[in-house]
Amino acid sequence: MQIRLNKFLAQRGIASRRKADELIAQGRVSVNDRLVEDLGLKIDEIKDRVAVDGKKVQTERTFVYYMLNKPAGYLVTLSDPFRRPTIRKLIPKLEKGVFPVGRLDQDSEGLLLLTNDGELAFRLTHPRYEVKKKYLVRIAGEVESSEISRLEKGIFLEGRKTAPAKIVAQEQTPHKSALLVEVHEGRKREVRKMFEAVGQRVVGLKRVAFAGLRLEHLPSGQWRLLKHAEVMHLKRLVGLGDRHHP
Repeated sequence: MQIRLNKFLAQRGIASRRKADELIAQGRVSVNDRLVEDLGLKIDEIKDRVAVDGKKVQTERTFVYYMLNKPAGYLVTLSDPFRRPTIRKLIPKLEKGVFPVGRLDQDSEGLLLLTNDGELAFRLTHPRYEVKKKYLVRIAGEVESSEISRLEKGIFLEGRKTAPAKIVAQEQTPHKSALLVEVHEGRKREVRKMFEAVGQRVVGLKRVAFAGLRLEHLPSGQWRLLKHAEVMHLKRLVGLGDRHHP
């Protein structure tokens, strides 16, 4: 079966599609002992021999899927040159090739998925699939109904309009507000920037749901493996068939 090389590498848990393209561009990927330069190259995933840094990529891979309740103060990366706290400290025995699905900024907390299933991660974060994310947002002040209406309809951020959001007020006082915000885009610091655009300051942000999965009773800083039914739910959500999983 013919498949794009970057997709093959993602499916085998080597890297996301974007990172796989970077590996190819850096001359670190070979097919049948020849270095690859064409980012759009298609290969036969059964017959062709693919290697990264000279090491053969296995044709089969056991996928793992984690849910982490990330505390504030941790970077969503597996290494940091400045030695700041990263999520690797929360899952010390993380398997090689496992990476976070999407982003959650350092000051934010809540649900984060990690996996070595590159194709699933790609689809969960691609705007085309409109995967929903829900956040509990705390504001230092009262949010006017007109401001909520503007955000729900979409506002311009950095020259591009945000997709419509769903916002439900949980608490409203002159000094503080708590709102549940549902979006499906994955733009960097999007929720914080949305509220900043209407003159509101976010003092707390927690992702409470992602792709229909919820934290439930998972304590802050703790992790667990996803259940079989949860993995299948994610795959169905983005149009993937049943593939090998734990």
